[in-house]
Amino acid sequence: MRSLIFFAGFLAIVAATPSTTQAKVVCYYDSKSFVRESQARMLPTDLDPAVSFCTHLVYGYAGVQPDTYKMVPLNENLDIDRSHQNYRTITNFKTKYPGLKVLLSVGGDADTEEPQKYNLLLESPQARTAFVNSAVLLAEQHGFDGIDVAWQFPRVKPKKVRSTWGSIWHGIKKTFGTTPVDDKEAEHKEGYTALVRELKQALNVKQNMQLSLTVLPNVNASIYYDVPSIINLVDFVNVDAFDYFTPERNPKEADYTAPIYTPQNRNPLQNVDAAVSYWTQAGAPSNKIVLGIATFARTWKMDSESEISGVPPIQVDGPGEAGPYTRTEGLLSYPEVCAKLINPNHQRGMKPHLRKVTDPSQRFGTYAFRTNDDKGEPGLWVSYEDPETAGQKASFVKSKNLGGISIVDLSMDDFRGLCTGDKYPILRAAKYRL
Repeated sequence: MRSLIFFAGFLAIVAATPSTTQAKVVCYYDSKSFVRESQARMLPTDLDPAVSFCTHLVYGYAGVQPDTYKMVPLNENLDIDRSHQNYRTITNFKTKYPGLKVLLSVGGDADTEEPQKYNLLLESPQARTAFVNSAVLLAEQHGFDGIDVAWQFPRVKPKKVRSTWGSIWHGIKKTFGTTPVDDKEAEHKEGYTALVRELKQALNVKQNMQLSLTVLPNVNASIYYDVPSIINLVDFVNVDAFDYFTPERNPKEADYTAPIYTPQNRNPLQNVDAAVSYWTQAGAPSNKIVLGIATFARTWKMDSESEISGVPPIQVDGPGEAGPYTRTEGLLSYPEVCAKLINPNHQRGMKPHLRKVTDPSQRFGTYAFRTNDDKGEPGLWVSYEDPETAGQKASFVKSKNLGGISIVDLSMDDFRGLCTGDKYPILRAAKYRL
């Protein structure tokens, strides 16, 4: 009888004990938002309402100095100068949120000076040593808990829209081989594995600082990431499974930028499930995989040949108009999209607004569009995440027992609450569905 009572008590204690496995919510802060204008300018103080939802805060971005291969701030005046000291301002969030881990990210497509240096660095043991030593020192000096490596590998080439004869000719060329985007793929894969190993060893010396990797969009992970060799060296891998279509890569054809599963008759590798499956099938524990969710939209200009239904894939004519805040063609922040959606409160005579099209299947994503009008106003086609689709991706993460989600990035979420009054709606929706 005593043993039964003891066993029942043991079960009660186990049931009452909270799980030690917490889903990660990795929040990226792109510091270039500091220098934007108007409502798009984001200061570190604007992060406060978001940080309570985050397990990790990643500051982007540091870069690589071309001549020394050292890791350096990309904007010294902003990052480490006494007038701003953004590095220290960001790491000071740990005082208010003691459980928060703050990482410094390098690369991230933000380091545009001599981009070939990322591959050249991997070819030289001396260059790797210079990078590792400087990276650890930089992180330690400014109170970071570790480093996120968002390495700028060459991208896979976008699929071209071809006529029938073009497709036949492409097939003939493919028979005789094609030129790879990187003619030293094997050497760079080996060099990257060595870099991760050396960086982990150096970080371990410094009170076991964390190391994460970010796989940037349209980087072929099977070429550069030796999963069995590196997965036990890192705390997590952030997979940026978005931007499969962009107006820069695909100026004549618009499509879902980040579908969870493969839309009909599309490339079976260009979706969230395929990106995640590569890592898990290659031997990565699912709890080390973090799924990146973009907070920004990609936009295209519709032309006279575009389908009036807006159903993708759709013929288009380059990037869409720049938004009032981000001021970049082909790109809109979530609040900029929200402001363009059809709303009964919009005044008559205003610029035509976007019609939102949801996805009842919860497999491909949300898009919005407006067609060309009689006054010559160009149409617009937009693929984007909203709180609903972000929540669906968090549910996908939960169903696959993944390590969590990352928000890329906070400055493109509605951090001012312009849409509904709620700040960071995409972050909140994803967090609540984990």
